[in-house]
Amino acid sequence: MNTGGEFAWAVRKNTPGLVAAINDFANTRRQGTAFGYMLIRKYTGSAQLLRDANSSAARQRFEQTAAIFRKYGEKYGINYLLMLAQSYQESALHHDAKSPVGAIGIMQLMPATGEHMKVGDIHQIEPNINAGVKYIRFMVDQYFATEPMCDLNKISFAFAAYIAVPGCVQQLRKEAARQGLDPSVRTDSVEMIAAAGIGTEMVADGTNTYKYYIR
Repeated sequence: MNTGGEFAWAVRKNTPGLVAAINDFANTRRQGTAFGYMLIRKYTGSAQLLRDANSSAARQRFEQTAAIFRKYGEKYGINYLLMLAQSYQESALHHDAKSPVGAIGIMQLMPATGEHMKVGDIHQIEPNINAGVKYIRFMVDQYFATEPMCDLNKISFAFAAYIAVPGCVQQLRKEAARQGLDPSVRTDSVEMIAAAGIGTEMVADGTNTYKYYIR
């Protein structure tokens, strides 16, 4: 299977109308749009395909990092298996992963966030995991600790804030309440507002993370 390749439309020269039509189609039908989400759901059953978390390679990466996740899960009072699941969603537990915007490591942390957590060099595996779990703890305590929601939803909203900054998550919760949905529940409530307003990444991320967790 080819990976890392690029593809593009080939058109005749001097056809600006055709190019404009293709660009408009791509922008309104691509993954992340409502139409693109509908097609992906129709043909794959998911807005973002699950990785095989039970493959031998995935199990090996799990076994290599589980003790570290357990250590910091216990330190910060967060279920380490939930953190492992979230990390698998972010990076498939590949420490050499790097996002297009510069997030690095198993926990896909921005360098500035890692520096703010003050746990050492997040280019190294253990400090990266330490910083990621500590950051989730920070967001729970800072934004959701006093909210009328269960602990699982507090962690789940913190995971959402990991992707879409905390202010965005709070705005989505307010909009959910305005539309008569429960702002203290992420699944089938606030995620519906997110999917309609900002795209499907938050929905797919939360769904996949929970699927990895229960596996």
